Amino acid sequence: MEEKTIQVYRVYINATPQAVWDAITKPEFTERFGYGGRADYDLRPGGAYRGFASPEMIAGGSPELAVDGEVIESDPPRRLVQTWRMLMDEGMIAEGFTRLTYEIKPRQGGVTALTVTHDLTGAPKLQSLLAGEWDETGAGGGWPWVLSSLKTLLETGDTLNWPG
Repeated sequence: MEEKTIQVYRVYINATPQAVWDAITKPEFTERFGYGGRADYDLRPGGAYRGFASPEMIAGGSPELAVDGEVIESDPPRRLVQTWRMLMDEGMIAEGFTRLTYEIKPRQGGVTALTVTHDLTGAPKLQSLLAGEWDETGAGGGWPWVLSSLKTLLETGDTLNWPG
């Protein structure tokens, strides 16, 4: 029996649930945080998700399409469930699709709680990458980096420069 591996991250953002939803799902926002790649969602159940590499990543040898998946559930601006597969190398492609859930909940004082739950069962290489264990190599800070960058963008309007 395979051991379940689930990563859960929560961040509190001084923004509305709609602003958080838009930042996750709209290309004009996704290009401004994380790794700077554009996300393309068809938010209907069964719709495609595509995450593109930034121009800098492509220049460094990344494929244009970095991540793909399918929307399972979409309840704007509260919940998004999708499959998610990293296409950056053959090992991660072979690990297959994982399950990613965004839960967005309003809190008092204009704060929104964003919880990201990523079921990475059967994907040990991806689990290591997304936990931020590769940040010293310059390959990325995983979900901690992406969520820190998202929070910075929504609260200040500025991007967070990757320290790698």
